[in-house]
Amino acid sequence: MIVVIGSPIGRIADGAIAAGGPASRVALAAAAAGHVVQLVGRTGEDPTAEAVVLDLARGGVGHVALLRDASRVTPLEAEPAIDLEADDLDDASASPAGEDEAGSAPPLDAADVDLGLRYLTDFAVVVLAEPAGPDVVRVVADAARWAEARLVLVVATGSSVPDGLPADGIVFEAPDTDPDGVFATLVGDFAGALDDGAEPEDAFRASVASEGWSEAAEA
Repeated sequence: MIVVIGSPIGRIADGAIAAGGPASRVALAAAAAGHVVQLVGRTGEDPTAEAVVLDLARGGVGHVALLRDASRVTPLEAEPAIDLEADDLDDASASPAGEDEAGSAPPLDAADVDLGLRYLTDFAVVVLAEPAGPDVVRVVADAARWAEARLVLVVATGSSVPDGLPADGIVFEAPDTDPDGVFATLVGDFAGALDDGAEPEDAFRASVASEGWSEAAEA
């Protein structure tokens, strides 16, 4: 089983709310490849969250360790505005009332992550799918050691590798933006290959090839 850590958000896809954010995309990519995946994080208890959870379930992603918080509003990415007048563009770019201005999930909380991981004790790969503070990294690294699982960590652009990781931990540096989810899908494919028992080098080659980058990588 693969455990993906990160709070999902909503995004508009074909006029409906779907699961968005890096954690959702990583989890959905791994599940699409036939792996058992559980998502650990926190979301609100509102219509956006309901739509997100339904979309995750349709994609084969489990959410037994996804905490629901009635005091939190689930962020919703704004649908890109196309061919709008200037006044309409200003209105369309505004976030709905009460939601995160950037359309991104709030930072992970170490206590939330620790609680979620206690529900899931049998996993081979754990992916911290979004940059997180040192307390969260420490909780995830300890869980990976305890479960003897492979740790995949995503850090922000330009960040140094956190201290205290397992010796076989793998670190990806996230791009500044990933609007089409290409990077997140690559991480999900990579985690899936690790779950199949591949060594990191082979898993990376397989995930890059699956995204159609093999020719560019060989150039």
